[in-house]
Amino acid sequence: MNKNILITSAGQRVTLVEIFQKTAKELGLDSKVFTTDMDPRLAPAGYVSDHCFTVCRCTAPEYIDTLIDLCKENEIAIVVPTIDTELLILAKNKQRFEKEGIHVMVSDEEFIAICRDKRKTSDLMNKLGIDVPAPIDKYHPVFPMFAKPYDGSLSTNIHFIKNQEELTEEILNDPKLLFMEYIDKNEFKEFTVDMFYGKDHHVKGIVPRERIKIRAGEINKGITRKNYILDYLKERMEYVPGVIGTICIQLFYREEDNKIYGIEINPRFGGGYPLSYYAKANYAEHILREYLLNEQVDYSDAWIDKTLMLRYDKDVIVYEK
Repeated sequence: MNKNILITSAGQRVTLVEIFQKTAKELGLDSKVFTTDMDPRLAPAGYVSDHCFTVCRCTAPEYIDTLIDLCKENEIAIVVPTIDTELLILAKNKQRFEKEGIHVMVSDEEFIAICRDKRKTSDLMNKLGIDVPAPIDKYHPVFPMFAKPYDGSLSTNIHFIKNQEELTEEILNDPKLLFMEYIDKNEFKEFTVDMFYGKDHHVKGIVPRERIKIRAGEINKGITRKNYILDYLKERMEYVPGVIGTICIQLFYREEDNKIYGIEINPRFGGGYPLSYYAKANYAEHILREYLLNEQVDYSDAWIDKTLMLRYDKDVIVYEK
């Protein structure tokens, strides 16, 4: 029987690896946590995992075959992806993994495709009753405004445009940029919300965490908040067809009138998920209970409010022979 866990494109996800290792042990599971990376020698998470396998780029034609072979050879039952670029290819091949008794923690292909295109994400949020920043015609601009690529990640190629002089030809002619109203960060706080969906596509956990400081698109300082956002999302997203596992939603929230704007959905573990874990929302445990122990997971909001996380750099030292 397959019993092990594989975290793909592990890179710097040291804490996520440790969370799965610790959780498996607490549940009495004799499970190993493996990782993959294109260059294990330079992947810190690979050193804390039970073994890190070298794989090709996830866009390579042989990627899925390589991954399935690895899973079969190492009794892997659960695959946990961590980067956006591999989600769609994994979603398209979920059934191939399932035939081998391997569960890939990725939602259905249709939902992944929506999340990978911010234009479709905005349409979905509108259908769910979540407001989004109003689109702006770049040829009839209203300043200030914001521009970002419809398929971008890691906060790259984003622009805060305050006046006509800053709306350069390069920005204007970039076919990937979406233009929208600017949400004033002096009025709104930025949140990422970690949500977990069970096999039945019903939400089991919702943890809003305020992004106090961001570094390279990822939370550097943050705090959990049991506020209006929790009930707001539970009402609108209690059941979402095709969605399983962890997703994280980025939004802006104004406390004085409970105004919310949805920004994007990342259908995977977010880089800041460890904060939710430290607040006692253990989504790794949900996964292991559902997919290894065949237990039902119920909704819970019994996590700890106002859990503050302050990140710092830590070193992995390797003495190469």
